[in-house]
Amino acid sequence: MASNPPSLPAQANALPAPLYAQLKQMIAQQIRSGAWPAHYRVPSESELVQELGYSRMTINRALRELTAEGLLVRMQGVGTFVAQPKTRSALFAVNNIADEITARGHRHHSRVVRLAEEAAGSEQAAALDIREGQPVFHSLIVHFEDDVPIQLEDRYVNVRLAPDYLKQDFTRHTPYEYLTRVAPLTEGEHVVEAIVAKPRECQLLQIDRNEPCLLIRRRTWSGERAVTLARLIHPGSRHRLEGKFST
Repeated sequence: MASNPPSLPAQANALPAPLYAQLKQMIAQQIRSGAWPAHYRVPSESELVQELGYSRMTINRALRELTAEGLLVRMQGVGTFVAQPKTRSALFAVNNIADEITARGHRHHSRVVRLAEEAAGSEQAAALDIREGQPVFHSLIVHFEDDVPIQLEDRYVNVRLAPDYLKQDFTRHTPYEYLTRVAPLTEGEHVVEAIVAKPRECQLLQIDRNEPCLLIRRRTWSGERAVTLARLIHPGSRHRLEGKFST
């Protein structure tokens, strides 16, 4: 979506703060007032230089800090946008990401990057209780909320428990929907880490290479048998986990 640069230089010059901080305040005010809603394209660095007369270094610092604070999202080769308020997932639950997005009033769609049969490596074999070299199904799917990628799902599946996995159209329904139908979940395991994603993963998520991400390593079981091993990567600026417990 095209946008016009903010016409606030006079107001900015009156603010008792460094120029980069002035620009941060200007942009934050545009966002908080609703003038720049979620997914609004922020003026480019060149447009801000021309409009405000600040140096590119000053403008770059302001945009970088606003991105680190979660107010902006910078998508490589596309531009800088106002961030959607962070999505939420339950830390201890296994839910359908499409249902979570729909419940927030937004649109889910996905891009299937890989869907194939492979030979299990040592990690997949140990996680799925099979022998190394046995076949496993592998899917790599990017999930979008509206047009913003919020999760990269890298999943290995036990062939015996989900024999028709490769026949599914995962642009129409999620792996969760198919797997809960053929191998109902009885137990799950989550390990959560903070990571910097690999270059290819950053490209798929449309994030800078140094952006922190949340990684959930998930194993699931149906009865006594391991069904899946998944790596779920979320850009840190777009997602948070929540958990509730009692003692």
